[in-house]
Amino acid sequence: MTFTSILVHAEPEVAASPRLACAAAVAERFDALLMGVGAELLQSTAVADPFGMLAMEWQGVMRQQLEDNLKTAEQAFRRHAGNLRTDWRTLYQPPTEALCHTARGADLIVAGGAPLTGADYWRQADTAELAIRAGRPVLVAPPTHRTFHGDRILVAWKDTREARRALADAMPFLKRAEAVVVMEVCAEDRLEAANFHTSEVVAHLKRHGVEASAKVEVEADERACVELNIQAQAMAADLIVAGCYGHSRMREWVMGGVSRGLIHAPEGFVLLSH
Repeated sequence: MTFTSILVHAEPEVAASPRLACAAAVAERFDALLMGVGAELLQSTAVADPFGMLAMEWQGVMRQQLEDNLKTAEQAFRRHAGNLRTDWRTLYQPPTEALCHTARGADLIVAGGAPLTGADYWRQADTAELAIRAGRPVLVAPPTHRTFHGDRILVAWKDTREARRALADAMPFLKRAEAVVVMEVCAEDRLEAANFHTSEVVAHLKRHGVEASAKVEVEADERACVELNIQAQAMAADLIVAGCYGHSRMREWVMGGVSRGLIHAPEGFVLLSH
């Protein structure tokens, strides 16, 4: 089990640098093809101009800015890629759509961890949408520069389809890790079941040659993300593996939730699958 192709969205802004560095590090680690996408769409604007001249001039300026952005994005991608095997594509689409389509040829998507504003739709990929729609695992890079290692991994367990998918998708990382902890956060009345779940997952990993241990923490649901980050810090893990729960996404955006916390405020690297 390995990754043969890593997909990342490149942007002209410095804020994209942590994700590009992470994608390059993973591609180097697995001797994989690094696939870069520069994607942006010209935003339509309504201009009160009865003769149409001002609107045409404005569109020309915006088109040139878009082309400059895409060229700068490619330059940033190639700087981070160095001597790695690469594939570059320039697409005139909203970035989320472009990455979802391009993901057909990739094993893993590397994305940024930050919420989008309304205007960002034209220039930035929505990490939550990628995790839910792309059909590939998404590795979320924190917004600050950190070197990806993946030597110590925390598996955030919940007995769901999404968590099982994430465990399978993370196997290339898990097989190379020095330490793996499978952790479930649950209510008091679910303690026995959680102990059983995590012990079975550990046994499953051992059959794949992955040494792991189990941990269960009794806490309220709203504390789950906090407890996961505490455990990750305690074991010096820089990677958390988790399922991304899209079926109740609207509730999570309003009420909080593990998926939202790990995507919008990642303290380390996070691998998400749906």
